[in-house]
Amino acid sequence: MSSSVPAPRATLLLDTKCTLGEGATWCEKTGRFYWTDIEGAQLWRYDPSDGRSTFWRMPERIATFALCADPNYLLLGLATHLAFFDLATGETQRIVDVEPDLNTRVNDGRCDRQGRFVFGTKDEGSPLQAVGGFYRLNHDLSLERLLLPAPAISNSIAFSPDGATMYYCDSPTREIRVCDYRANGSIANDRVFTTLTDATGEPDGSTVDCDGGLWNAQWGGGRVVRYGPDGVETARVDVPTAQPSCVAFGGPARGIPAEPPPRGLPAGRAQLDTLYITSARIDLDAAALASDSHAGGVFIATPGRQGLPEPVFQGSPA
Repeated sequence: MSSSVPAPRATLLLDTKCTLGEGATWCEKTGRFYWTDIEGAQLWRYDPSDGRSTFWRMPERIATFALCADPNYLLLGLATHLAFFDLATGETQRIVDVEPDLNTRVNDGRCDRQGRFVFGTKDEGSPLQAVGGFYRLNHDLSLERLLLPAPAISNSIAFSPDGATMYYCDSPTREIRVCDYRANGSIANDRVFTTLTDATGEPDGSTVDCDGGLWNAQWGGGRVVRYGPDGVETARVDVPTAQPSCVAFGGPARGIPAEPPPRGLPAGRAQLDTLYITSARIDLDAAALASDSHAGGVFIATPGRQGLPEPVFQGSPA
């Protein structure tokens, strides 16, 4: 590994002890950070302006979600279906069931640069089998399956700054894949992007910085790794917990001074230079938790890169 900008060690921001923290997402419009506790069936929000965090209880496990063009709503990826969520009332509006005939649940997801929601599923059986799929919810709320290999655990869904490249993975394979992703939604040239070389860890959630680097949380490895557009590692952040799960660039956390912006980029709230990292406690026994007491918390780092505003879903509730 080589890096022109040393990446610091992450520090604890919120000791929320989520069972399975995931879905790291920064809302640029409101300056707030959102994430989920999948197994706790909770949607969380942190406001850096006052340092407060709060959560909503969901009707079932919530794995992923997306910001919407209408700021009053979120698009939820619940275990069995997609739904709109009214932030003011807490009510949900079902959109479509996902894989109702399979023992799977919704897992990782992100909006593409055209404002369509792309997500994958996870097998709930034992042993795990590659029986899930990758899907796209279009603006008209129609659901289509993408022509990508079936995963056991879908993860690492992210898009290049120009939207022409999609990243994704099936975590147990320890590979991150990439494909050409066209504005009309078609996919081509599916291939391996990078393979993890550390002895431990699997690829989990990802985000992309403004230079096209892919930042990937590596479950079981206690790290976040940045890969250049060529798939070569360029930097990493050590995370003081075993199971980092997802990452997002956002604004500075309360009490954390903003770093100067990279050369040529403006200062301000849109600087997006703080890396937020979710984590999990699930499957850690008492001995592991004794030495990893902040597992399930949210961690932050300032790795010297700037993120991109999160695309929002352009569909609307009926």
